[in-house]
Amino acid sequence: MSTFHFAIDIFPKIVDTKLAAGLPAAATRLGIGGGPLGGLFRHVPEDEAIATVERAWDEGVRLFDVAPFYGHGRAERLVGSVLRTKPRDSFVLSTKVGRLLRDGAAAAPSAFVDADARQPVFDYSGDGVRRSLEESLGRLGLDRVDVALIHDPEEHLDEAVEDAYPALAELRREGVVSAIGVGTNHPSTLVRFARETDADCALLANSVTLLDRSGLDEALPLCAEYGIAVVAGGVFNSGILADPDGAGTYDYAPAGEDARRRVQRLRAICERHGVPLATAAVQFPLRQPAVAAVVVGVRTPAEVAANVAAFAATIPDELWSDLDDD
Repeated sequence: MSTFHFAIDIFPKIVDTKLAAGLPAAATRLGIGGGPLGGLFRHVPEDEAIATVERAWDEGVRLFDVAPFYGHGRAERLVGSVLRTKPRDSFVLSTKVGRLLRDGAAAAPSAFVDADARQPVFDYSGDGVRRSLEESLGRLGLDRVDVALIHDPEEHLDEAVEDAYPALAELRREGVVSAIGVGTNHPSTLVRFARETDADCALLANSVTLLDRSGLDEALPLCAEYGIAVVAGGVFNSGILADPDGAGTYDYAPAGEDARRRVQRLRAICERHGVPLATAAVQFPLRQPAVAAVVVGVRTPAEVAANVAAFAATIPDELWSDLDDD
């Protein structure tokens, strides 16, 4: 298994926690995710998307996560347009395999309002993995990605473990990618990968949050045991923890009353300690030994700045104790 470590000179208020192996050395503990830049839920003008990535760079972020699925290639294209102007060894870029983008494929309902024309089709074969990475590099305009993750394999789990993973392992042996693993919203998927593969890392979304702690039950302890570096995504559960009074969604759907009530209770606890709910949400995953980084989806430069500030804020231990007791 790979033994990469995070740089310790970025976000110094945060990196005094245990650093995890599993990601290349340039990665910061805060990264940005490309889903919203791909037009998730609402339109993001291309110039604003590019300015958002530039702002993340200026703030010191050096971990960027994209996927072919995000805007059907749009996120890779836009993020790549910025990163290819930067020194290549100074950042870590992850993308995903498991979906190919094809002309003429049947269109399915999509949450991406700005999606490029090609439609995603699932393909977890070894050949599909290689084609996916080659096509991603074309959209990114780069000669390599650092991390390759098998994306959303829940309906194709056997093929993902038996075909896609060995193909990625071979690419890792060849030095084409530095680290490999899985990107999923489901802790049970990560549990299987932890037990059956030699993954370096994983992106676990929406289940290492203040609102959904299901990833803490089995998946994260296994990752800590096997040395798999977890990147926590979806720390706002797709919006509700960042916008509890607005139209924030919960796991990509309108939030129900039970979720809204729970969020208001969490916010009240945070307010008693003078900490914004979103600040606690951004930092919560890093309290877990297996979590090496947090990736937040952003649409605007202002959102980047707000998340960096939240990530660097000081949170009293008493707040964490109260949240743990909730």
